[in-house]
Amino acid sequence: MERDYFIDDLRDLDELNEVGNLMPLFRHVKFYKIRKNPLEELQEKDFKSKYRFHRSTACFIIDMVKNDLAGDSRGGFIPPHLKVLAAIRTWAREEFQDDAGDISGMSQPTISLICKQVALAIVAQRAQWIKMPQTDAEQNNVIAGFYSLCGFRQVIGAVDCTHMRIPKVGGDVGQYYINRKGYSSINVQVVANANLEIMDIVAHWRGSTHDSRIFNESRLKQRFERSEFKGRLLGDSGYACTPYLFTPVLRPTTEKEEMYNKAHIRTRNVVERCFGVWKQRFQCLLRGFSTKLQNTKLYIVTLAVLHNIAMHRQDLEEVETSGDTDDTVPVTPAINTCLRGNSVRAAFINENF
Repeated sequence: MERDYFIDDLRDLDELNEVGNLMPLFRHVKFYKIRKNPLEELQEKDFKSKYRFHRSTACFIIDMVKNDLAGDSRGGFIPPHLKVLAAIRTWAREEFQDDAGDISGMSQPTISLICKQVALAIVAQRAQWIKMPQTDAEQNNVIAGFYSLCGFRQVIGAVDCTHMRIPKVGGDVGQYYINRKGYSSINVQVVANANLEIMDIVAHWRGSTHDSRIFNESRLKQRFERSEFKGRLLGDSGYACTPYLFTPVLRPTTEKEEMYNKAHIRTRNVVERCFGVWKQRFQCLLRGFSTKLQNTKLYIVTLAVLHNIAMHRQDLEEVETSGDTDDTVPVTPAINTCLRGNSVRAAFINENF
């Protein structure tokens, strides 16, 4: 008759071998990692350094999504505040999920699952934090913010695209993700206001897609064509000049056009600064993602929501970059065929400069 043995002490091994030369069966002992609470253990300065938010802002985010994160998770019950902090640390410090798991007292699969859970909970609040101004009062406030920069009138947003690095995509579509800089990316369109907040974001286009195509096929363009906004956008030469989107004059010939271009650059620069602050806070945006493509798109929007929360609460980064330093290759100018846009811009320049 066969017998199963459980070895409580290594000294029993010799006795078993003498009895029947039987191979002992060892029971796997599971070790639970210690989960510390950074909200209680870290000083304010250390917390800000490691999580890129002040403690009060982190608590605000936790309270916003805690009801969606309640319940059991892989590895036993994990409190919502630990889920949020583990996800934020993974995104903010560009840590590998395995390393972030060791720090948070969780396994790598648990961190992967938690990041997606937290992202879905935050994106569910997207409409509250990422939105174009609706009422006349809201639009006037945004326009006044741009006017205070250097006197450029009737600007309601600055639009531009930035590339988020992703792992090489396989298959026949992989080549379409390679951008003009030579690496695989997602081309993300953002509209920012004068406070560096993101008012609109499109985060699903392949890296080789031209900026102007992303805008032309966006819902935002349709809203401008329906005259939903009293102001206009400012964009670089990658976009076509239209009555609702002003671009620089490519070859200025008069003093007024020179003054217009200088004011245009200074005003539109807010979107570049927005990219810089956004990527400075979340290093995964600056250095690239290593997650699945669909998760990456989800995380980009998630981090846009978190960026707006930080800007709204004036939780600023200590070091603010002057712009999106990753955009070193100039965009290809769009083919400008909008004669009405050119004439509207010319009249605006003649009247205001």
